[in-house]
Amino acid sequence: MNRFFKLLIIGATFTVSVVSQAVAQTKVVIGHFGDPLPYKALIADGSLEKATGWKIEWRQFASGAEVNAAMASGGIQISEIGSSPLAAGLSSGLDYQMISAGKVIDSSEALVTRNGSGIDKPADLKGKRVAVPIGSTAHYSLMGALKMYGMTEKDITLLGMAPAEIAAAWAQNAIDAAFVWVPVQTKLRENGKVMITAGGVAKTGFHTFNAWVAHNKFAEANHDGLVKFLKAMFEINADYHKNKAAWNADSPKVKAVAASVGVSPAAVVPMLDGTIYPDAELTMSANWMGGGAANTIKSTAEFLKSAGRINKTADDYGKFVNPEFARAAARK
Repeated sequence: MNRFFKLLIIGATFTVSVVSQAVAQTKVVIGHFGDPLPYKALIADGSLEKATGWKIEWRQFASGAEVNAAMASGGIQISEIGSSPLAAGLSSGLDYQMISAGKVIDSSEALVTRNGSGIDKPADLKGKRVAVPIGSTAHYSLMGALKMYGMTEKDITLLGMAPAEIAAAWAQNAIDAAFVWVPVQTKLRENGKVMITAGGVAKTGFHTFNAWVAHNKFAEANHDGLVKFLKAMFEINADYHKNKAAWNADSPKVKAVAASVGVSPAAVVPMLDGTIYPDAELTMSANWMGGGAANTIKSTAEFLKSAGRINKTADDYGKFVNPEFARAAARK
């Protein structure tokens, strides 16, 4: 074979290799939870893929502890994660960074007591079977609520369960109360009542939120994609808060969210309420990517350590909070 054809074959092989690598790099696995959020309206029509240029695989997790395990194994590149497992993951040295706030939790997570359980006031929780996804924001809120009530986890029978397990146990009267998020929380309230919400617990200093995190290597190599990803999040969140009345059961966006979650559009509307979804301005404020997020993570980690839930804390959590992507998205 003459030298010209050899070079041609080598060149073609190199081109195929580069193209296949580029295609491989566009596939992104993103973790999420099963609750309804405005951005899930972007999934059904593929608009998020169009905005980012990624081929997205969505992977649902039952808790932030599962997200941490997937991040540790390299199974996902981006994910939602609650502030409590976020604090635990960063304290243990997991290789990811917070790139934005995802939602500020209020009534979407709550402590619900089952009708007939004999729980009419906080003191009645003593000795009762209380379920919660261990290591989640709901778990952190539960610990905060118990502290408010002058109790600790030792005063109750704490049962670690995934949301689906909580729903099944509730139907069998196998648990007396649960701190969990929607849509499971909505189902529990059909045969129970809310004792306190995450927002109520936050007033005593136990703030909870969901963050968007990205694996450090992925973040380093995919700046433009992450900026476009966050820009799409900011825009859909802003649309929800500015045009809330239009997000009704007949809205195509609500129908899209409902389809992604597996509940009716009518059920989605109240589920979306009671949560703040940060737009560009709120995300870049002092409370969040302007410094506040790192302080909240630090206080969360310190409480988790004092409660024996984690073994150590970091001196500074600001190094794990990268506002670069959100700042660029806010400017676009």
